[in-house]
This record gives sequence, structure tokens and C-alpha cells, in this order.
Amino acid sequence: MPPSDSYHIAKPPDSPVDDSDSDLEIDLEELDPQTSPGAGTDRSRKKGLLGQTHDAAAAEQQRAPRIALRTLRMGGLRRSAKRNGYGELGRSQDGGDEDAHGLLGHGDPDNTRYSDGSARGGDDAPLLSGHRGGDGDGGDGSGRRRRSFPEGSLRSLGLRLPSFISGAATDQTNHGEEEDKEEDDPSSSRLVAVGSSQSTRFPPNSVSNAKYTAWSFLPVTLYNEFSFFFNMYFLLVALSQAIPALRIGYLTTYVAPLAFVLAITLGKEAFDDIGRRRRDNEANSEAYTVLHFEDPRRGRRGGRPKKKLKSSHVRRGSKRQVLERDRLSDIQEEEEQTEASGIRKASSYVTEISKKSRDLKVGDVLKLTKGHRVPADVIILKCLSHEPPVQSEPEEVPAADETLLLDHVDEPGEGSSGDRDPSTMEDQNSAEESSAGETFIRTDQLDGETDWKLRHPSPMSQNMAIEELVCLRITAGKPDRKVNEFAGTLELLPSRQHVINGDTAHGEGDNDHPKAAPLSIDNTAWANTVIASQATTLAVIIYTGPQTRSALSTSPSRSKTGLLEYEINSLTKILCFLTLAISIILVALEGFGNTKGNIWYVKIMRFLVLFSTIVPISLRVNLDLGKSVYSWFIQRDPGIPGAVVRTSTIPEDLGRIEYLLSDKTGTLTQNEMEMKKIHVGTVSYANDAMDEVSAYVKQGFHFAPSIDPAANAVLATPSTSYSSSANIGATRTRREIGSRVRDVVLALALCHNVTPTREEEEDGQIATSYQASSPDEIAIVRWTESVGLRLASRDRKTIVLEDAETGRTVVKVRILDIFPFTSEGKRMGVVVQFYDKLQHGIPALGSGEIWFYQKGADTVMDSIVAANDWLDEETANMAREGLRTLVVGRKRMSTKEYQEFSSKYHEASLAISGREQGMQAVVSQYLERDLELLGVTGVEDKLQKDVKPSLELLRNAGIKIWMLTGDKVETARCVAVSSKLVARGQYIYTVTKLRRKDAAQESLDFLGSKTDSCLLIDGESLSMFLTHFRREFISVAVLLPTVVACRCSPTQKAEIAKLIKEYTKKRVCCIGDGGNDVSMIQAADVGVGIVGKEGRQASLAADFSIEQFHHLTKLLVWHGRNSYKRSAKLAQFVIHRGLIIAVCQTMYSIAINFEPEGLYKDWLLVGYATVYTAFPVLSLVLDKDVDEDLTNLYPELYKELTSGRSLSYRSFFIWVFVSIYQGCLIQGLSQVLTEVNGPKMVAVSYTVLVLNELLMVAIEITTWHWVMVVSIVGTFLMFVGSIPFLGAYFDLEFLLSVGFLWRVVAIGAISLIPTYAGKLIGRTMKPPSYRKVQGI
Repeated sequence: MPPSDSYHIAKPPDSPVDDSDSDLEIDLEELDPQTSPGAGTDRSRKKGLLGQTHDAAAAEQQRAPRIALRTLRMGGLRRSAKRNGYGELGRSQDGGDEDAHGLLGHGDPDNTRYSDGSARGGDDAPLLSGHRGGDGDGGDGSGRRRRSFPEGSLRSLGLRLPSFISGAATDQTNHGEEEDKEEDDPSSSRLVAVGSSQSTRFPPNSVSNAKYTAWSFLPVTLYNEFSFFFNMYFLLVALSQAIPALRIGYLTTYVAPLAFVLAITLGKEAFDDIGRRRRDNEANSEAYTVLHFEDPRRGRRGGRPKKKLKSSHVRRGSKRQVLERDRLSDIQEEEEQTEASGIRKASSYVTEISKKSRDLKVGDVLKLTKGHRVPADVIILKCLSHEPPVQSEPEEVPAADETLLLDHVDEPGEGSSGDRDPSTMEDQNSAEESSAGETFIRTDQLDGETDWKLRHPSPMSQNMAIEELVCLRITAGKPDRKVNEFAGTLELLPSRQHVINGDTAHGEGDNDHPKAAPLSIDNTAWANTVIASQATTLAVIIYTGPQTRSALSTSPSRSKTGLLEYEINSLTKILCFLTLAISIILVALEGFGNTKGNIWYVKIMRFLVLFSTIVPISLRVNLDLGKSVYSWFIQRDPGIPGAVVRTSTIPEDLGRIEYLLSDKTGTLTQNEMEMKKIHVGTVSYANDAMDEVSAYVKQGFHFAPSIDPAANAVLATPSTSYSSSANIGATRTRREIGSRVRDVVLALALCHNVTPTREEEEDGQIATSYQASSPDEIAIVRWTESVGLRLASRDRKTIVLEDAETGRTVVKVRILDIFPFTSEGKRMGVVVQFYDKLQHGIPALGSGEIWFYQKGADTVMDSIVAANDWLDEETANMAREGLRTLVVGRKRMSTKEYQEFSSKYHEASLAISGREQGMQAVVSQYLERDLELLGVTGVEDKLQKDVKPSLELLRNAGIKIWMLTGDKVETARCVAVSSKLVARGQYIYTVTKLRRKDAAQESLDFLGSKTDSCLLIDGESLSMFLTHFRREFISVAVLLPTVVACRCSPTQKAEIAKLIKEYTKKRVCCIGDGGNDVSMIQAADVGVGIVGKEGRQASLAADFSIEQFHHLTKLLVWHGRNSYKRSAKLAQFVIHRGLIIAVCQTMYSIAINFEPEGLYKDWLLVGYATVYTAFPVLSLVLDKDVDEDLTNLYPELYKELTSGRSLSYRSFFIWVFVSIYQGCLIQGLSQVLTEVNGPKMVAVSYTVLVLNELLMVAIEITTWHWVMVVSIVGTFLMFVGSIPFLGAYFDLEFLLSVGFLWRVVAIGAISLIPTYAGKLIGRTMKPPSYRKVQGI
């Protein structure tokens, strides 16, 4: 039964609780209680306070059951790392009434508690607190001051001291109030006090993808709106109505439409930005567990209880019976005598609190577990293993022995613990524990790399007790965007007070100087990485919010404007020029000197106001409403579940994309590896043939059950594993193949860096998971398990394999040397010694077979393995299938050969210069020669669903696809081939590690002469091109069908997107799923984010969010095409609607002697643009020329949109011509057939104008929708119903006559029939593409 966390007081029969000895007596078990092993500890033996094992303690139990406190020397005590130290003797940690009973029974509770750690580290801390005082204001008049502890000796583990000794210092965590903090200077390095408040104010840890703040919203949005020419034009027209001489009709006629347009646009922008803020708030509200380091005395008092940190195992103080108050002087005297021995109390009391991500601060210590997203840039301090330590000793052991007595004191220099520091507070077994101080992180959201990264804490912090972490201070450089670089220093200071005060070295001796350890990239985890290991990771925050690596690599959000907006802006400039020209011409025809009543330029201004309908203000309203409809369609499309439109201003740009820049990891691939094929020289296995591999493995590693222990202890080795009786009767060839298969499976099961971990699932089952830096290796180990050979356990010295069916251990090896994979070497190897049988201890070097196994890329292994005639061919075949190939080889070594190699290798590792090259030379000489070629493996990086057909369809749609990834060159090449991004047989031109300008120029010349090849380039070479050959590189690259860029930083991705935009002036779409893609997404004209497995950062920053890559094809080819074509038709129709009324006004002005008088005033003018034509024109957003199936069948329909023909100068001027033709006929014939100026003419002209627009809408519709029918018929009925209320403008009696009717019909027919006939002839002579495919 595991021991309790609380202290247990032993009460022998002969020692009653209230016995008053001459000395205050306590139990040794109280001083060194036994506890259950904590998280992060891995000890096999428990030690006493002086490090003596409990075996020795047991021997002394009988003669030393109790010890006088005054005869106890505390200077030599050693403290376990799993405990906060000698806890409060006077009360239970659970609180309650027991808090009132302390060591001194009759005093105030505050005076009778024992603190849980150190007091204030200053020299002026009172030695004794008063008996009547509160939290440190002594009431006994004692003026004595406690001498400060020698800093060099403050590293002993001390018992928790009574509060009347330690004094009641104030809580140092409150040091430096917020208002007193200095602002952080991001250009300088920083000092970070671990677990304490910082003296400098750092930025908050909040993520923001919002484009506006409360203060910037109106200025920025209004600036963006009025930067468009036609909005500024409308504003000037509206303002002109404040001048009486220029006023025409009601002021609201001009002001209200502009205000309405601005309200619609600003409302939409506000709605989008509020949505972004809401999503940001979700991310910023994510809860994290933070370790709170409290002052030892304040940590246990008052307030609601906080959750205890399980891994720190703070003990509850045992309840002690009432003691005599006059014992105080005895204890006080003893404490003063032992003060100089280096008593050290714990520096803090640790609790767990929950904080939202936005509330995290620099210096906070986070507790992270598997699957946690790292919310800020952190330094890893400690890794605590979840696996329970193997207990080699019984749980309940005697408490202590006589070595704790005053007579047994270590002299300084002879192992005295008085000079120990917090980093050595754990017992000697901590060295073994520190070996588990490692964790894996996933960085694919940061840099796009699929391999897990191994991270570990500094040995100094790993071996410290958790409550002593507050004695650490970190020196870190200024924030920068280099995700693969970091340099810092970890310092250990004498106390928390020194850390908070920013002190450096103190004292006089060498031991008083702070200990320091270097920090590198291996000790860090940047924001948006994910913890992948089972162990609990304690990490301190050093950079927050905008100063994190991911934030610095991310561009700020910007407002995006669609290409259609710019095109319409250009067209409105032409219309405005047309308006000005007509105004000047009309005044000129009258004569500048002949103007009556008004000066000529005032007449021009009045004409400009009259003709303002040429530049229709309702254009923005209609387009914005159309965008909202398109966004609604996208988000409600069942074919794109989970789609979100975050920027509703650019849906038309989805139909104009010419360049697609895609991330690889998580976008094109699932980042899940699967072993697909294995080739052993004469035969290849894949898919169902793997069952045959399983049969061979079973034959080779099967041991029959036996009752003989010796037989059950036998293990397989490469030499002995194939003498199975199952091979009897098999042909020689089959035996050879079986032998080859078993050899390669054994090699793959041993040659890796995978570690199995076991964890309990929700249903109580124990599940095994694998941890490794590369998902390739996990895929291979999973495959060996599937064929019968399971990796059971692995540590730094041994690997154990077991039969996957029976669970019997079949192979055990001792790891002699391991050579990890590097990007330069492209191979990894291991030297192992096989156990012949299960045995305790390490076998002698000569007692087992020694083998060297190696696997690596075919390019390097080709020269290492023995000569063969099949390797090149098979690796090429697998590469064509898009598989990632690894060549496996082995070599047997004699004991003498290995000893010779080991000696030379060790000698080379001690060299000062050329160490790496020397070590590699020894490996090459002794190991990497004539390896036996065992086989080739093919691992597939699983693609996202329907990636291949999606890429093919997008290519056929005329979109050039670039793949930008932070992953390795080989990985990118395999994915490019397997996804069919690179066509079969297409030449791949690879450019890597380019450092010279002449070589860069040669590459450009070659690419210029071979523009049908695929360019594969790494980040280093790309940087060379972008720095020295920027223009030349992009001019060649845009001609290539495919470009694959590897090892790209987030900044490089964004730079490529901007470069393509600047050079080609084409629309660029970027798609990604990770935090490393945010810059690229924001730099693109259209950013698409995929909701990734590990985070939504890219999705939140994108304009459009989808769940799968293949949804992009429907988003572009269907929704994008429809949005662009609909908006183009809508824009031209609105321009036609405004232009035709302006032409009517011109004809009227000419007829009345060039006077600037309005033809349609007040309601007629407003009603024409709103009630009488708005809904039918807006219903054009529902039109479609082809069905969705046809757009997928003929993606070439998308290609024609990129030329912009739907809204070009040609189509624009056609509509201008139609408007002039219809306007002249309608107004001219109305004046000819009725009267020049009067209500009859206005009635005929206005009625024909409205009916003309309704019928023009009907003529333009390709595919009818019920909403269109309702809007056209409803608007017509609404117009007819409103005629009786238009008596102020029309002659109502004339409206009821036949003359009115025939005039309307005649003028309408003359206006519409030629227009419709011309359209039919044009379609027949030169049918559009959609008509052609419909005919098929």
C-alpha cells in the first residue's frame, strides 16, 4: 500500500505524546517521511536525509527511535527532490482547526506555524517573530537580526524552519508592481526571473488576426472607401448640394444613397472583423496550467485552497500535540548555533493554477503534457516521466539512524552538504533520472517539417527540485524570427531574492558565484509547436505575443481589395470623364458667353450633378450585396462542409487565380507515413504479399513453449534464428528468400531511434505508442510489429524485441554505438551486441555477436554497400511511385575489430580541431565498407483525400501550382511525384546549397532553355536567387509548369507570393494549414486556410477556410467562376442603368436650350435606382451559365476567366453603346411623339425606361431561377401599383388613354428588338465557350 502524503508520527508506548523531556523530541520519520514516487522521478532506492539508504537506517531503528531536536545537526541533511522539504511540523497542510495548533501550543496560530520554504533572503529578516504579532512584526521587543546565510552554502537541503526563525517576510513574488516596471526594449537582450514577477513590462500573450481596433476602424475603413474614385466622386456631388446655386432637388436625394452605401460596407467590414476577434478570443482563452511559486509562509495562509502540484509532492505537516512555550529558547539557541552550517529552506511553495493563454506572462512556468499547443516561446526546464520507477526497496522503511546525530558531522571538503546548491538537492539517483529528461515536439505548424524534434532541459534545471526553480535566471537575446537558432544562458543564483533584484555574483568565495549553463535551440519550444511526448514538461516563458518566433514570422493583417474593384474603378474614371465632357459640350453649344442667369462654370457644375447617375452610386451597394450572396452560397454548400468566408470582399478573385502556392505538410499530405513496399533483391513484397513476410518472420523467430527455464531464456541472433524446423522441406531458394526477409526485418527492428511508451487509455487498456524524430521510422517499426516482431522496450543501452503474437522476448541487444541521422549524412547506423540468452547484467564484449546495421538514402548507401546489380533500378522504380526509399545494410564485426574501431573513434572524438571529420573518417574506414545489402524499403507519405485529381483539374484550369514547404528536399520530391504535381517523365531540375553567383547564373540559363521542366530548389539557393537575381529568377520561374521549394522559411514563402504578384500582375492564391503559412496566406491576393489537426492559426488568418485540399477545386472552379461572372454582369448592368438615364437627361437638356434642369426629379430619380429596378438587377447574382458537373468536366472554362473578358474595355464600351442607343431612342421618341417638356412626355419616357430595364434583365438571364421571376414580375406590379401616387410627375388622365399605351409599346420595341437581335447574331457567329459545352 503506498504511503500517504501526510506525515505520520510514531508513538512508542514508552513515550507519551505530552512527555516533557529535557529536550524537545521528535520522530525521525517525521523528519524524513516516506512518500510515493513523484512524477519525474525514477529512483530504485530511497535515501535518508544524509543520503544513507534505508537499509542502513533499518539496522539502527531499534537504538534510535527518537532524537532530540537540539542534538540534531541540520547542516548535513540531504533533501529529496520529490519533497518540498521538512514541512510544517505544527499543522496539517489540509488546514482546518489543526492550523491553530503549532509547535508552541498556546500562542497565536500565525506565530506557531512552520514555513514551507525560505523567508526573505535579505540580511534584515528578523531572527524571531513576536509571540503576539501577526505575520512578522515581532511583539516581544526582540531587536536581534538574523545574519544572512552564506550564499555559497545556501544549497543544502534544509528542514522547513519555524516561522519564528525564518521571519515573516513579505511575498517576494509581488516585487516590482506593474506601474513601476520598465517598458521592454525589444532590441536588447532580456533577463527572465523564473517563476517570479519581472522588473520589465513585456507585451501580453494574445493572438490577434483582427484588421482594426476600436480607434482605427472608422479612419481606416473610410480611407479605404474614399480611396476609390467613384466613392470620392459621390462625396463631392453630395457636398455640392450644400451650395444653393448647385442644388437640384432634395439634398437627401444625393446624401442618403452615399450614407447607405457606406453603412452597408462599414457594417460588412465590422461583421467580418468581429468574427475574427471572436475566433481570436477562443484561442486566447485556452486554459493552461501554470506553476505558482508562493512565499513559503504566505502560500499556506488564507484564501481558498489551490490545487497542489502532484509532481512536487509537498508533504502535509503532521499534527503535533501541544508543546511547552518555554522550549522556544532551546530551539532558538540551537538554530543560531547551526546557522553557519548552511541551512537551506525551500525557496518556494508550489501550487498549480489555471491561466488563460492571454494572461500568461514572461517568467511563468507552464506544465505541459502530450498534445498541448505551446502558447508562447518557452525554455524547457524539467521533463517529468509518467512511468513509475521500479521499486527495488519496500515502501515502508525505517526512518533514520544515528548518523543524523550531532556527533556525525561532515567536515567541509568531505562531502559536506553545507555547500550544496539547489541543483544538487536531489539524491545521487537523480543522475539516472536526468537521462529521461527529454521530450519530443512537433513543429509542422511552425516550420512545416514533419520530423519530430527532440528537446531536453538543461541538466542543471532537470536535476533541481521544482520549488527551487525560482533560483534560476535566464538571459535571452532580443526577439527575432530565426526559428532554428537560439543562444542563451541559464544562471543559478543563491536565492530567489537575488534573482528578483537582478543581482550578479555575491560573496567572497568561488562557491558564491552563480552557476551558469548554456542554452541552445535544443532547450526551446516555440509558440504553436505541440508537445508529442508522454512526459510532463515544465517550461518557462521567455517571449510572449507579438515577440514570439511565429508572430515575428507573420505579416500583419491587411485589408484586401479584389481585382474587380480596381477594374470597375478604372471604368468609373472613364464614365466620369464622359460626364465632364458632356457637361462642357452642352455649355459650349450654348456658348460660354451666352449663358443666362448663371455663370458658365456654375452651369457646368450643375450639369455634372445632373449627370452623376452616369457613375451609379448603387453600383457599390449591388456589388456588396452580391458578395454577401456569394459568401452565403459558399458557406452553405454541402460539397464544402465546414467552409468559412472570413473576408467577404474578394469572392470574385476566386475566379481569377493563375498561381496557386501550396504548403505540403497537412495540406497536400496527411503527415502519416505507411510502409508500402519492401524489396529484398530477388523478390518484392507489397499489399497482400506482406502476409508471406509475416510467415517468414514467424518461422525465424518462433520458439516452442517449454517448461525448461533454460530453453525459455534462449534468444535469437542473426546466426541462430534461421534453423527453425519449419524450414524442413522448403526449397533452397525459398529458404534463401526467407533468410533474406528475416534479416531485413531484424535490421529494421533494430536500426532506428524509436522509443516505445505505454499509456493507459480511457477503457483501461494499456496502449503502446512510439516516439521518434521522424514519422518514417515510426512507420517502419509499426510495420515490423505488423509482421510479427514488436519493439518491446528501448533505453540508451538495450533494445528488446518480442514476438507480436506470444509476447515472448525473442531478441535482446546491447547498444554499443549509435550514429544518428543528419541532413548531411542522410543515413543512420547502430552497432549492437546480441544476447544469447536472457540474463541479468551486461554481457562480456566477447560473449555475443556484434553487428553494424545501417540504413539511409540510396544516393549515399550506393557507395557503402557491396556491389550489386539491382539497387539503382529498384530505388528508381519506387521513387517513380512517390515512395520514400531507404536502403538497409549490415556488417558483422569481430570483437577485435570492434575494439580497434572503438579505440580509434574515441581518440578522434577527443580531437580539438576537425573532430567531426575525424570521427566520420573512422566510421567510414571501419564500418561503412562493403556492407551486405539486405533490402530497400518504400514508405508512402499519405496524401490528403483526392489530391491527385484535384491538382490535375487545377492544372487543366490553367493554374500554375507551386509547392512551398519547410520540409526536406527528398520528402518534397517524393510528394511532388506521388501527388502527380510532377508529371510522369517530366525532368526535375534540382538546385540545392547554391552559394556562388556564377553557379546561380548557370542554373538560370539552363532553366531558360528548358521551360517544360520542374524546378526543385531549397531555401538556401532560393535566398541566393532572391538576393542577387531577383528579377531574372522570377521571370524564368513563372514560365515553368511547376516549382517545388523546400526548406522555406515563412518569410521566404510570403516573399515569393509578393514577387509573383509584382512581376506578373496576376492573381495569386496561397493555401496552407500551419502557423508557418500565415505570412504567405496574408501576402496572397486570396488566402485559403485548411483547418489543421494541430491548430487553426492558418484558418483564422485566411480569407477562406476549408477542411480538405480537394474542396479548393469547387471553391475556385465553381464558386469562384460564378462569383466573377455574376459580378461582372451585375456591374455592367448597373452602369448601363445609370448611363441610360444620363443619356435621357442629355437629350432633354438639348431640347430645352441647354438648360441644366432635371428631367426626373426627387422620387422618380431615387425610385428608378431602387424600388423599380434594384431587385431584378440584383437577381442576376443567381444566374449561372453552366452546371457544376460541366465546370468539373471542362476546367478550361475557368481558364478563359483569367483574361478578364467578362468585364473588359471591349464589353464595357458595348454596354455604353447600347445605353446611348436606347437612351437616345427612348427620350428622343418620347419628346417627338408627345411634347418636348411636360408631364405626358415624362410619363411615357419614364414608363418605357423602367420596362426597358426589366426586359433587359430578362434578356441577359441564362438560367432562370424562381427568385428572378418573382423579382421581375413583382417589380412590374409594384410600378403599376405606384402610378396613381405619381400625379405630381405624370399626367394621370393621359396614362389611361390608348395613345399612352401604343407609344410605350412602340418605343420599347424599337429600343429592345435591335439589341436582342444583335445579341443572338453574336452568339451564333461566335458562340461563347459555355454555349459550346452545352451543345455537346
